[in-house]
Amino acid sequence: MTLVGCPGYNLGTMIDISSATIPELGQALRAGRVTSRSLLEQVYANHNETLGAYKLWMPDYAARAAALADTAFAEGLDFGPLQGLPVSVKDLFGLAGTPTHAGAPKPLPAHWEIEGPVVAAVRNGLAVMTGKTHTVEFAFGGIGSNPHWGTPRNPWGGKSHRVPGGSSAGAGVSLLEGTAVVALGSDTAGSVRVPASFTGTVGVKTSYGRWSREGIVPLSPSLDTAGVLARSVEDAAFTFAAIDPVCRIPPAPADLAGLRLGMVESFFENCGPGVTETVRTALTELEDQGVELQSFDFPEVAIANEIFAKGGLAAPEFVAFIEHELPEFKATLDPNVRSRFESFGTATATDYLGRKRRLAHAAAAANARLANIDAVVGPTTPITAPLLQHASEGDGYRTHNMAALRNTMPGNMLDLCGLSIPAGLDGNGMPVGLQLLVGRGKDEWLISIGLAVEAVIGPASRRLGTPPGK
Repeated sequence: MTLVGCPGYNLGTMIDISSATIPELGQALRAGRVTSRSLLEQVYANHNETLGAYKLWMPDYAARAAALADTAFAEGLDFGPLQGLPVSVKDLFGLAGTPTHAGAPKPLPAHWEIEGPVVAAVRNGLAVMTGKTHTVEFAFGGIGSNPHWGTPRNPWGGKSHRVPGGSSAGAGVSLLEGTAVVALGSDTAGSVRVPASFTGTVGVKTSYGRWSREGIVPLSPSLDTAGVLARSVEDAAFTFAAIDPVCRIPPAPADLAGLRLGMVESFFENCGPGVTETVRTALTELEDQGVELQSFDFPEVAIANEIFAKGGLAAPEFVAFIEHELPEFKATLDPNVRSRFESFGTATATDYLGRKRRLAHAAAAANARLANIDAVVGPTTPITAPLLQHASEGDGYRTHNMAALRNTMPGNMLDLCGLSIPAGLDGNGMPVGLQLLVGRGKDEWLISIGLAVEAVIGPASRRLGTPPGK
């Protein structure tokens, strides 16, 4: 099969964008063995509308970016590790020339199309943005469902429609279908790490304030963080260095010998079948390589759970945003979003400020406590991706949504940074994530630990295999 518009290239002999790493793709591009345009032809061939990853698929937009990247390569100009590579963008980020829906049934006002520093870093690195991926409406949910535009299909579900995780619902799916090597997402209670766990990809939640939130539709200004999903920790490390305003060189793997990982008992409790066992198997492999596992007392998690159950900071801040900025969008809110909007919108100023003060104290204590250990570890989510029919509405939605966010939410509420790594598959063949949490501002160290973990248990492509529904 000859590539359209690229005489001389053949899909059978070219580097495979679905399996090659960012460093491998970068080497091929810089050596002239492939072009960005030829990689984009593979992206076109991989696009699977049935999976429904994209709110807006942009082949012409991407083609122009690929041509620009190829011209730069031909002139000997190198703008970083993402040059010429396909990147998907959550439809919460402003992207010049495209509408931002944020999961709502109609576009937001035009000023939400303005690009912020994260998208600008990707664009200035001459990446090829393939489209805007689906999100839960206004990012307010961890399941990934959206009644307005449909819920992307998790490729690991095969013929069954299992949810992709949210709120960055289409992000992990875009990686698995082979239309992106990096997916931009946001994380307020787990919205990068939950879809990473559910889809068997890697998710990085950066420290609060590390990456600018400008140009991203807010859910909770007190908790929102930008992040990325990738197919391996190695790819995530290169992406982090391409976007981060401080770190310009990908972090190196940590030394596993003597590394201390703390296991929080509550993270392992009441998990679905196979979740705890899969994570413990991975941890045993790490222990065999010199990692020290120890029980870790983390009382601040209970405080975060208590406040989160009342709506936390996100619910009242979201209500305030809609009431003051987008009141015309209230009438069409997704019922799952509306129910929490109405139930948590009655919080008083005293309630809100009290929660904020308690969380600030808890976060300070949590960060001080983490100074005595290298990272906290446990299952990213206590459940794996449920069937859409069991988690799309009513009590089924509420139960699964709270479960999906249980272990990730403390990372936001306690001002930490976090990483989800694929640990294996449960009995139903669904991915299980392993989460690492470290203190605020230690993002490079987090990725270094993740690289070392991946070197032992292997990347998702080897650990999990290929999704049956890809």
